[in-house]
Amino acid sequence: MNYLKDYREGEKFTGTYLCKQKQVFKTKAGKTYYSLTLQDKTGLADGKIWDLNNGIADFESLDYIHCEGMVTSFQGNLQMNISRVRISDEGEYDPADYVPSTDKDVAEMYSSVMKYVASVQNRYLRKILEMYFVEDAGFIDSFKSHSAAKSVHHGFMGGLLEHTLSVTNMCQYFADHYPMINRDLLITAALFHDMGKIQEISGFPQNDYTDEGQMLGHIYIGARAMEDAAEKIPGFPAKLKNELVHCILSHHGKLEFGSPKVPAIMEAMALHLADNADAKLQTLTEIFGQAGDNMNWLGYNRMFESNLRQTSKGEL
Repeated sequence: MNYLKDYREGEKFTGTYLCKQKQVFKTKAGKTYYSLTLQDKTGLADGKIWDLNNGIADFESLDYIHCEGMVTSFQGNLQMNISRVRISDEGEYDPADYVPSTDKDVAEMYSSVMKYVASVQNRYLRKILEMYFVEDAGFIDSFKSHSAAKSVHHGFMGGLLEHTLSVTNMCQYFADHYPMINRDLLITAALFHDMGKIQEISGFPQNDYTDEGQMLGHIYIGARAMEDAAEKIPGFPAKLKNELVHCILSHHGKLEFGSPKVPAIMEAMALHLADNADAKLQTLTEIFGQAGDNMNWLGYNRMFESNLRQTSKGEL
């Protein structure tokens, strides 16, 4: 099949894709058009149907649709302008081709997580880690397969595991270089910091916010889970529990970024910095990956508040 990531501006495109989202809008002139999010295992693409003619069959979100059209560009991002569409017949597609997945080995990544769990010396923190990462089969399956976001970064199967391990690796570096850090607390908080996303975001193919996610958010969900788990461990120190929960609550760093608290302890600051670095660098990786061989300026990006361009790849 023709994957979304392989298309370039100016090309014709044709193929079956998952319509992850369909929205109906009107232009300023009152003309109805469709705005789509197309998905395959290589990622997402913006689709537009400007002319609702006889070549546009009825379809809805989460249908597999066969599309024809042209690849254009809008604000630095590729856009599929669709001229013909119909619901694809069974046998025309393999659902496995439409679920974006990590390109890293899931078993190896989880083995690394387990090494971190085994390395924690504090018996209370080790126990709370084992409750989830060793004893809870449902949590383990979800943690391995879940995405870390709807679309911004690590929005693919295995993304939560990949992001968590990357953040934990950075936190290990911080602990090695700053002796005042409580290494056991930081590693535990890093492994748990985004656990609430399992409830916040639904599984594939939807990979969208749940009602619980919309109402509560992953930060509160994760902090609540830590409080509940600590209560089940006899003698779990109240101060240690509060420090762990604080790390979860403050890992976005600022109130305007969704954190109910800003970091007040060294471990919370280290976790925030690691989480922010991995999220930002992965986002850039995905933006430049979608740009392919386009080495020009990609246009203003609201997240980074900057015009973006890939680094030149000339000979040294």
